[in-house]
Amino acid sequence: MAIIKHPEQRIGVFIDTQNLYHSAKNIYRARVNFGNVLKDAVAGRKLVRARAYAVTTESGEEKGFFEALTKLGIEMRTKELQVFAGGAKKADWDVGLAVDTISASPKLDTVILLTGDGDFVPLVEYLQRYAGCQVEVVSFGRSTSGKLKEAADDFLDLDEDPRRYLINYRSTRHLPRSRAAAALTPETEEKLAEVERVTDVE
Repeated sequence: MAIIKHPEQRIGVFIDTQNLYHSAKNIYRARVNFGNVLKDAVAGRKLVRARAYAVTTESGEEKGFFEALTKLGIEMRTKELQVFAGGAKKADWDVGLAVDTISASPKLDTVILLTGDGDFVPLVEYLQRYAGCQVEVVSFGRSTSGKLKEAADDFLDLDEDPRRYLINYRSTRHLPRSRAAAALTPETEEKLAEVERVTDVE
């Protein structure tokens, strides 16, 4: 389906940080280059709002990551990781992201969702039908819901250019699983471990 993209189009970008992080980690053992992703998603149009949703921990190790996103012009929305008596953990921003998107939609021509989560299909359909917004989805195709791709007016597949959309990307296409892991430098492994401690949620 052909979509309209012009410089005066008002854009809102809403980022499911956990979803993109885990997709990059599980598929490529790398981190997302949010700067390039945001630039290509907006595609020269008028960015009204960019907001990322994330979870904080007691250690505060994620502070540097949040600051990096803020420097890109991304507004952070955070909540503390909930740990229940039995040891279960919960960190879910789905409802908050959906409510914020609907609230902002009257001032937007296009909503861009950075997520591959199929739970957002009803949100996409609502924004199209009742808010009159064009809805675009940006994510890694291999970990994105097929129904979400179908519902969106446009889909930017980050898998098509992993070198551009990932930090510390190393092609592991032709390596066995054990050798693929070995292809990472010690520095990369250390950084990944740090991010993993911050963002992994059971």
